[in-house]
Amino acid sequence: MAQRVIIIGAGGHAQVVADILLRMRDRGEPVEPLGFLDDNPALQNHELLGLPMLGTISDLARVPHEAILVAIGTNAARRALYERLRQRSERFATARHPSAIVAPSARIGPGTVICAGAIVNPGAIIGANVILNTASSVDHHNRIGDHAHIAPGSHLGGDVQVGEGAFIGIGATVMPQRRIGAWAIAGAGAVVHADLPEDAVAVGVPARVIRYQQK
Repeated sequence: MAQRVIIIGAGGHAQVVADILLRMRDRGEPVEPLGFLDDNPALQNHELLGLPMLGTISDLARVPHEAILVAIGTNAARRALYERLRQRSERFATARHPSAIVAPSARIGPGTVICAGAIVNPGAIIGANVILNTASSVDHHNRIGDHAHIAPGSHLGGDVQVGEGAFIGIGATVMPQRRIGAWAIAGAGAVVHADLPEDAVAVGVPARVIRYQQK
């Protein structure tokens, strides 16, 4: 029996997630995307990628399903919603595009999305509610914390650690054995040669810390 999955959110990233689930279904995997829940009134009564809007997030309990995916690109917002729904004992699916390459020894946490062309190499541990975006690569024995986002075309060397909620920007490179602190940001195109502290925002080649995020 196919696992019925509701997508939480209906923006651009949510449509990417929906497409992944549809491609999984087309390949014969036991998954059935049901549609979207989103609190934006302008999106109600629409279809996206042939899937219906099912209402707002408060309607979740009214729609029969086996699992959900929180499909919101912003890490803090995605974490908040994930934790809220986890406390309600919701079950979280994972989405893995058929073109992604994931080593059998890698571990993937619940609610994680692995987009088209992404690579996850042996020994990697990917946390919960993570986004491994289009054509990103996570090399051997990486540890990616919950709610992190590895953006399109970014590359992590071997034995990299990425903390909870951290963001590795488009086209960024993290050198082997570097540590990225929780909620740190490596900007687009950055080359990270040194560890980044928690909450640091770093840009450039080599990446330099320009400020710290306020909590």
